[in-house]
Amino acid sequence: MRFRSTVSMFRPLSVALCALLATGLCFEAGAQVSPYSQSVAIAAADQDAIATFYAARAYAPVWTGAEDADRRAALFAALARAEDHGLPVQRYDVQALAAAFRAARTEGDRGRLEVRMTRAYLDYVHDIHSGVLTPAKIDPGIVRDVPRIDPALALSVLTGGDLAAYLASIVPTAPAYAQLVKARLRLMAQMARGGWGPEVPGGEISARATGAEVVALRDRLVAMGYLRQTATRDFDDTLRAAVQRFQSAHGLEPDGVVDEATLAEINVAPEQRMKSILVALERERWINIDRGHRHVWVNLTDFTARIIDDGKETFVTRSVIGKNVPDQRSPEFSDEMEYMVVNPSWSVPRSITTKEYLPLLKKNPNAAGHLKIVDSKGRVIDRSAINFGKYTAANFPFSMRQPPSDGNALGLVKFMFPNQWNIYLHDTPSKSLFDREVRAFSHGCIRLARPIEFGHALLAAQSDDPQGMFQKALDSGQEQALKLETHVPVHLVYFTAFPGAKGAMNYRRDVYGRDALIFDALLDAGVVTGGHQG
Repeated sequence: MRFRSTVSMFRPLSVALCALLATGLCFEAGAQVSPYSQSVAIAAADQDAIATFYAARAYAPVWTGAEDADRRAALFAALARAEDHGLPVQRYDVQALAAAFRAARTEGDRGRLEVRMTRAYLDYVHDIHSGVLTPAKIDPGIVRDVPRIDPALALSVLTGGDLAAYLASIVPTAPAYAQLVKARLRLMAQMARGGWGPEVPGGEISARATGAEVVALRDRLVAMGYLRQTATRDFDDTLRAAVQRFQSAHGLEPDGVVDEATLAEINVAPEQRMKSILVALERERWINIDRGHRHVWVNLTDFTARIIDDGKETFVTRSVIGKNVPDQRSPEFSDEMEYMVVNPSWSVPRSITTKEYLPLLKKNPNAAGHLKIVDSKGRVIDRSAINFGKYTAANFPFSMRQPPSDGNALGLVKFMFPNQWNIYLHDTPSKSLFDREVRAFSHGCIRLARPIEFGHALLAAQSDDPQGMFQKALDSGQEQALKLETHVPVHLVYFTAFPGAKGAMNYRRDVYGRDALIFDALLDAGVVTGGHQG
C-alpha cells in the first residue's frame, strides 16, 4: 500500500467551508487540518456513530495505518467468509476494499478508505449478529425482538481487544447455525455436480412397482443420501426403508408409501432447499440470544412443541397451530412461561365473540349455550334479558366465558407466558386433529397433544412428585394456577430447514408463506442462492 506524503500540505479549514460541506464536525477557524482528517470527517458525516468515533480519537486511523495490519487482516478474513453464512457480500465487498487499498494514492483517498472500511465493519457486525433484514417489515406475524449491537460498542473494539476473537464471538452460537452453514456448503457442492438428478415421474409409486419409475426413485434417494448405491429395479424393503427416512426428515407420515405428497417432496429441487437454508440462517441470526439451559421450542412448521434441557430434547408432543388465514396465524416471538392453569375457564377472545358468536346469538339467543354471557364487571347475565339484535361488533358490551369442564375449549390445562398477542399453549378436546399431517386449525394459540405430560415435565424441575402435584389441582375441579418457580423461556419459531439429532437436514413446508417473503427480501438485499456472489 503506497500513500503520497501530504504531512506538509496542511491548510486552514475555515468555518465557512465547514458550513458549506455540512459535515457537522467543524474545526476551529484557523486550525491546521490534514486532507486525511478532512476526508474522514466528510465521509463519516452522515453516520453519527462513525463521526463521533473518529472525532473522539482526533481522526487517527484504525485500518489504514502501517500498525493496523493485524486488524485489517482480521476483518478481511471475516468478510471473505461472509458468503458461507449466506450474507450479501456485495454490501461489504472485500475484493473492492482490497482494490481500493492498492489504488489509494493521496491522503484524501486514505481518509475515504478509512471510513469505507469502518462502514463495512459495522455492516458485517450487524448482519452476522442480528440478521440482514428487519423481521416485522417482512411479515406482521414475525414480532420477534431481534438483538442488536450498539455501533458505539462495536467501534470501541477497534481501539482495544482482539478483533478476530470479537468477530468470532458475535456469530450465532446455536449448534444449528453451524450445521446450517455446513449444510449450505454441502448442498452447493451437490448442485455443482448436477443436483439430485431427474425428477421421479408419475403421481405415486405402488408398493409392488418395478421398472423405470423405481429406478428413478432409487437414484434420487441415493443422490440425496437416504439410500446406499444399489442396482435394484424393484420397490423392495430396502427402498421402502429409505422412503421412510426421507418422510421422517420432511414432516411426512413415515409409512413408506410413495403417494403424491411424498413424491412432490422428493421432487423438490435442491435450489428450493437452498432457499430454505438461507432463510433458516437469517432466522437463526434473529434469535441470536441465550435461549435458556431449559426452554420450550415450538417450531410452527414442524407442528411440535419440545422441552430442551442443556441442548437435549427431553420431551416432545405434537401441536396444532393457527389457521393460515389473516389474524389467525400463530406469531413468532420469545417470552417466558410463568405458570400453568389447571381446569381453566376460557375467556373467549373479543374477535371470536363478535365475528363468530354474535351473529349466531342474533338468530338464536340460546346459541352456544356452553358459554356464559358476562358484563364488564364480571357478572353472568341472563341471556333472556339481552336484545342481541341491537348490537354490532363495535358496541357489543358483553364478553363470553366457558367454565372449566372436560369439554372446555382449552381442555384441562393451559400454559401461560403473558404477552400482548394473548398466545399460549393449551390442551384441547379436539384430539382427532393431531392425527393430521398439516395441523393448522386454531385461532393462533398452540394446542398440545400431550398437555398433561407436558405439565408433568415442567413441574419435575421443582417437585419430587410432579404428577401428584398436577393431579391434586386437577381433582379439585376448580381453576388453579401452578406457578413455575423458575420461569422457562418459550420460543415460537418458524424453521422450514433445520438439522436433526444427527446433523442431517430436515425440511418442512412453508405453511404460512413467510419464508417465501423472507427469501425475496434477502434477494433484494443482495443474497444469492449459490455460487460466488462477487
